[in-house]
Amino acid sequence: MSIAPLLRGEKPRELTAEEEKLKRELYERIPPRRRKFIDRIGYEQWDPFPEPNDPIEIRTDVTKRTAQQLLQEFVKSRNCEAQLSGAAGPSEAFIQGALEAAVGVVNKQEKFLGAYEFAAWYHELLKKEGVIR
Repeated sequence: MSIAPLLRGEKPRELTAEEEKLKRELYERIPPRRRKFIDRIGYEQWDPFPEPNDPIEIRTDVTKRTAQQLLQEFVKSRNCEAQLSGAAGPSEAFIQGALEAAVGVVNKQEKFLGAYEFAAWYHELLKKEGVIR
């Protein structure tokens, strides 16, 4: 058992009789110098059979894409446009900004949602005033 549950005030889980017997055997096989950690947290608190951690939550946006997937698709589309116009591909700073925006949008951070709303509004303004088509 890790220390974290103890710090959160959780009680150690109940071991079966077989697990308790195996726990005692394991403890007795550990050299005395190595038992210090177990003795420090307490034998009763020590769980040599920890439960596996939950898998990491993979965050996605409303389209079920991760930030990395969004960035890959965006950069790919920008590279195609750049190749058609004869310009160089996006710069490292451009890609870094896009990555920060992708992570911010996937995590629903207000800062990036505001930036997105502004960019969409500004795009429409430029279209309305005939600057872009």
